[in-house]
Amino acid sequence: MLKRSIISLVILAVLAGGFFYFRYQVYFSHGENSESQTFEVIKGEGNGQVAAKLEQVGLVSGNWYFYYYLQTHGLVNKILPGKYALNGGMSIPEIAVHITNEENILPGYVKITIPEGWTSKKIAERLAANGLDGPGFLEIVQNPQEISAGYGFLDGAATLEGYLFPDTYFFKKDIDAAGVVEKMLDNFDKKLTAGMRGDIAKQGKSIADIITLASIVEREVSSFEDRELVGGLFWNRIAIGQPLQSDATLTYILDDEIGQHTLEQTRIDSPYNTYRNKGLPPGPIANPGLAAIKATLYPKNSEYNYFLSDPETGQTVFSKTFEEHVSNKDKYGL
Repeated sequence: MLKRSIISLVILAVLAGGFFYFRYQVYFSHGENSESQTFEVIKGEGNGQVAAKLEQVGLVSGNWYFYYYLQTHGLVNKILPGKYALNGGMSIPEIAVHITNEENILPGYVKITIPEGWTSKKIAERLAANGLDGPGFLEIVQNPQEISAGYGFLDGAATLEGYLFPDTYFFKKDIDAAGVVEKMLDNFDKKLTAGMRGDIAKQGKSIADIITLASIVEREVSSFEDRELVGGLFWNRIAIGQPLQSDATLTYILDDEIGQHTLEQTRIDSPYNTYRNKGLPPGPIANPGLAAIKATLYPKNSEYNYFLSDPETGQTVFSKTFEEHVSNKDKYGL
């Protein structure tokens, strides 16, 4: 009996010791390198990659301890790209808080958020407003021959419209226009997974087909559920030879923000005018986000063939027949 008690006490002591050791490593340990150094988090690096880099340069005693702290304190995927001043005298909690706080990013970087559905022209304006080469960026977008060779998904695209992935970027202040374009294309390349590319091929479509329609869907409706329905509706129209009749394409042509255009405007002579031309326009009309791309790639089939947006609430109203659609337009004053 005494022997069992001793064994139990030993086991408890070992467990308690292990617990306190682990806790100490997570909350109080320091890295081997006590000197100050610049540590860079590169855009696209995951939590595990950052943890491993911190251990490699001697800033934390173990990458698992750092990762555990992120997991237990709601900081997973909260690490921000940029350069930071760190040293091995900082504890794991101090480092974790430091590199998840935008204010600690060293000077020399500029944070720019590109919303979903923006055109390359609007992106160029935002870049210029933040001190970057907006005109040079737009020149490359419109004449991408030199840069597009390194990106197979472009497949001879006339412009880069549609492939400039919307996201929050941390650019070096001295980055040139080509560098900005490459970062956005690299991001697109990562977001469009191998599985998605395989599904596009299985459907007998091209990446350009998906991105072009996704750019229209992005501009037409906002919720994922509505996008799935509108994506299916538009694919059905293409299949039966019915024009898409999207006001979003007229907005692209006219560079306006009008949701409803006049009869005269629907007759504009342009290959992007989906009132006059059947099928997809020559290319994307904006840069869609991942949700719109997925809704277009994996649309929801339905009996709907028409839709409109309630000008008061923005709610999408669907209808099956043209007569029902006309009735809804009268009801909502369109």
